[in-house]
Order: sequence, then structure tokens, then C-alpha cells
Amino acid sequence: MLKIDKVLLVDDDDYIRRIAEIALKKVGKWEVLLAKSGSDALTVAREESPDIILLDVTMPDLDGPATFAKLRECAGTASIPVIFLTGRVQQDELARFNELGVNGVINKPFDPMKLPEQICQMLGLEQRVN
Repeated sequence: MLKIDKVLLVDDDDYIRRIAEIALKKVGKWEVLLAKSGSDALTVAREESPDIILLDVTMPDLDGPATFAKLRECAGTASIPVIFLTGRVQQDELARFNELGVNGVINKPFDPMKLPEQICQMLGLEQRVN
């Protein structure tokens, strides 16, 4: 059974990264790894083996779907659950993301205090209380 201890948060927006990092650490009680691009995310994921990856969809360089595809190509990262973070909430976009095989989609802006709970729900986990 999946247990979350370490989360990789990937977003090119400094503000989103900071707010989500605080919520994941303080509310979720998780270790948080940060990356600001898809390329950085691939390196961190291979080196640190996070339990889950929160991945922004729209980034320069390597966007979320392209990063997700590369994560799935590598044996060391292929099975890590991935949840997309996006401001795109169109039904066709959500359907496309689901077809890719992501574990969920969290809409931006999100409620930082509920972020860990949303993650746990998407993965079918109970949020632990520390």
C-alpha cells in the first residue's frame, strides 16, 4: 500500500511552489522536494524517488504531459503516482489528462489547507494525522 512521506512538487511559478510547499509540509507533514521545470523534475525524481509527484501542466521547456511521458519511460520513475496541477478545467482537457493515466487533476487555484486531503482522496488513502 502506498504511503506518502516524500512529495515532488513541480511548478514554474515561485508563488505556487511556496504556498503548496508550506501546505504539504505543515498540513500533510510530508517532506517536499521542489522543481521548477520538467527537466529538473526528471532529475529530482530519478535521484530522490518521491512517493508522489504533483506536476504543473503548463510550463516552458517541458510541459506536464511531456514530463509525465518521460517519467513513464524510465523504470525508476514509471510507477510513481502523478497528479497534475492545472488552471485548465475544460472537460476535453480533463479527459485528455485522464487518458494519459495520471492519478488525478487538482485545479488551480487550490485551497492550500485542503491540498494534502485532496491528494490522499485521489490516491484512495486516509490522511494521517500527526
